Formats: sequence, C-alpha cells, structure tokens
Amino acid sequence: MPSLIIHGHFYQPPRENPWTGIIEEQPSAAPFHDWNERIHFECYRANAFVRTGEAAPHEQFINNYANLSFNFGPTLLSWLEKHHVFTYARIIEADRQSALSHGGHGNAIAQAFGHAILPLCNERDLRTQIRWGLADFRYRFGREAESMWLPETACNDRVMSALIDEGLRYAILAPHQAARVNTGSDSDVIDPSIPYRYMHRDHPDKSIAVFFYDGPTSRAIAFEKLLSSSGEFVAALAQSANGKQMINIATDGETYGHHFKFGDLCLAHALAEEAPARGFTVTNYGAYLDEHQPEFEVELNNGPNGEGTSWSCSHGVGRWIRDCGCHTGGEPSWNQAWRTPLRDALDFLRDQNVEHFEATRGSLFIDPWQTRDDSIALILDPNESREKFVFEHAGRWLSADEQLKALTYLELQRMLLLMYTSCGWFFNDISGIETIQILKYAARAIDLMEQLKLPSVRERFIEILSAAKSNRPEMRTGADVYRRFVEPLKVKPSCRPNSLMT
Repeated sequence: MPSLIIHGHFYQPPRENPWTGIIEEQPSAAPFHDWNERIHFECYRANAFVRTGEAAPHEQFINNYANLSFNFGPTLLSWLEKHHVFTYARIIEADRQSALSHGGHGNAIAQAFGHAILPLCNERDLRTQIRWGLADFRYRFGREAESMWLPETACNDRVMSALIDEGLRYAILAPHQAARVNTGSDSDVIDPSIPYRYMHRDHPDKSIAVFFYDGPTSRAIAFEKLLSSSGEFVAALAQSANGKQMINIATDGETYGHHFKFGDLCLAHALAEEAPARGFTVTNYGAYLDEHQPEFEVELNNGPNGEGTSWSCSHGVGRWIRDCGCHTGGEPSWNQAWRTPLRDALDFLRDQNVEHFEATRGSLFIDPWQTRDDSIALILDPNESREKFVFEHAGRWLSADEQLKALTYLELQRMLLLMYTSCGWFFNDISGIETIQILKYAARAIDLMEQLKLPSVRERFIEILSAAKSNRPEMRTGADVYRRFVEPLKVKPSCRPNSLMT
C-alpha cells in the first residue's frame, strides 16, 4: 500500500497597522472587511469544518487538518487565535489527533516566523526567524517541531545547515532545488518517493532528511484544476504513485477553498474516503521517516551566486531582490525594477540599527541578540511579565525609564524583522497593499528610533526609496507611496498598543 502525504502551506501576511494593531478595511476583499477574513471564510474555517453527507441528522464535519500535513504562519495563527477561536482550536486539535494516530508524529510543522526569504537574511536574522518560528510552534502545539517550512521553500547550504543546528529532523523542498544525488549510479534524477540525506556543510557528522515533493502532481493541483473532482484527483495520485512506496505533494494551503472553490470538499472526500479505498495509507512525513530512513545523500542547488533557490522563482530567489522576470500580471510594459531599491532601503534601515542595538550590551542587556531571540516569549504571551523578562536579561533591576527603553529597543527589532515579509516583493508594483504593509513596519521602526533619540535615518531611507519607480504613473516612486500611504498612519504614543512595550 503506497503512502500518501499531502502538505498544505497555510499563510497570509500580517495586515495590521503596526501602530494600532488593527487591520484596516481592504476594499479589494469585499464583501469581507479584509483579506484575512475573506480567506478565513473560504479556506481556513472551511477546511476545519468540511460538511459532508445530507442534512441533519446524517451530516458530518471532517477536519481536513487531521489528514493533511500542514504548517501555518505564526502571524496568521496569532490572528486566528484572537479572532476565530473555534477554527484555531480545530487546527491545534488536528495535530493532537494525528500525533495519537501516527506514533507521536503530529501533522503540523513549524514555519520561519515572519515569512522572510531566509537565504537573503543576514546571519542574525536567519537564526532569529528560525528560533522564533520554533518557539511559536512549541507554545501553540505543546511539543517540539520536527520540521520547518521554509518560506517559498527558499534555501541554500547556509539555511539548511542552520536547520540542522536547531535540531530539525526533515525539510520539504521542490525537486529542482536539488543539484546532485550520490546514489553510486550515473543518474542525478530526484525520486520524490524517497527521502534523501543532506549533510551539514561544516559538520559532516550532522544531517537532515529532505523530502522533494512530486512537482507535476503538485502543479496540477495548484494550477490545472485537478481539484474539480475527488475521483479524478485520487486517480491522478494513483497514476503518479505507479508502484512506488510513497507519493508526497505540496501546495499553498489556500488552494483548498480560496484559490479553488470547493477544493476543501474535494480534499476531504479524497483523504477520508477515496484515497484509502484505492489502497493509499494517508500519513505524514515524521511517521513515514520512522520506517524509511534516507539511503542516498543529496547536494543542493544553491542558485545564482549562491543566493539560493525557491519553489516560485525560476531565477533562484531573484523575485525578492531584482527584476528577474517573475511577476503576477500587470500591463505589458510593467517591470519590477523597484524590487532592488526597496530591498536596499530596508537593508539600510536594518544595518543602521545593528550598532545601536549592540551598544545596549552591558547597559540594558547582557547579550542583546540573545535577548532578541528570547523576546518571542513577550510576543506570544501578553501576560508574560515584562519586568521579570528585562531583569533576567539585564542582570539587574532597571528603572521604569530604563525598562521602557529596553522594551522599545526590542519592539524596534521586531519591526526590523517583520519588514522583510516576502509578499512585499512578490507582486507587480511597489504600490500594492503587500508592499505598503512592509513599508508600514519600516515606518514604525523609524518612529521607534526617534523615540529612542537615535540619529534620524528617515531622509536617507526615503532617498533610497525614490529610486523605486512605480508602474502606475500617478504613484510615481516608492518615496511617494511611503509619504502618501504609510506616514499618515502614525499615531500618538498613548494610542499604541503592541505586544512588547505593554
């Protein structure tokens, strides 16, 4: 009986105003207030409560998350916990149920915290993104994560080695992200029906298992309307399995219900009924790995200039740093050359703060960077004592003014991490709502720098952004977008609820 693993990557970018914590109305999501609410209704809630059968008393509700390998973005789970507690509870319960069914291996895996493109992060941000993601998972699911979804599956040797350093057991990648397989034969073709072993580049005694998902079948689900019929869906899975011991596929979780109406219903019938009837054993990666250890070593494709590769950019990770040719539509004359100055501006803002944060060593924090890693506890639990946290990381009791200063530095660091959310580069123009969102985090960071009385970087930041030309003539440049849509959102300090300073 072949094993079947279907993975769903569930994620939406954070959408709140970073000064108020409130998501403003997004007209493009109508008739819903915003895109979080719309996609929750069409996908997240729909998959938690899939209605099957006729009307009561024969109707049943299937929890797709109990049959699906999945990850949820930490910022999305935080929103669900606050606004849709029943959906959130079904997600957590699905992991608990699946762990009971699969020898302790739950269906959920972690995700890097802020959905940044990890190969493009500096070393400190890379580690914090991973550690925050693991801490978020531990807090919500009550166990250690076995794996971490890499945003856009973006990785290179540096990222994979960092996953090994953090003790993770396996990763999920696209087949084209492999460069070479050491099988002892002349073939370098990736077989998605078996796991591979990736060796740490600096410590060859350490390794991580890698599952490469079935590319053609995953594409058919995401882009070729394979979810139109559960029977056709399972027949396609059976054809792909074709005598192999396992088939695994991976897509955006929003495929099931948001991208394709009734995709949630198709998935429920396929996993709960039709796949088992065709001889499939529905399982997850952790349970499968217990019985099938990797036999062959794989080397990664590190992409152009070692920048990395991803599942959604044929140019490595160019989509998040330059006009590589990848886009999502727009007019024929449009380009994405704005991506480079956008990243340059954010890198400038981040790098300007390294020296300032390091200068808190000894005065506010024993180790500023360790304190930043640990500050995820304050983000996850609003009831966590700020006073106790600061005492433990300062090594002494601080005055009220010093405590506020310390927490402001940590809130500033949180903004500097969130502003790298990958969606800001993914679409067609710098005036898009996703790019405006990451610029909000940058503006909040600049605001916090002013509160800390650090040297102003606003003018230089705007100067760099001015090189980002919008494809919409009326929007002009990134600097104009920033002044028009971002800076007016700033509110007075007394109106600023957030997860670190209060």
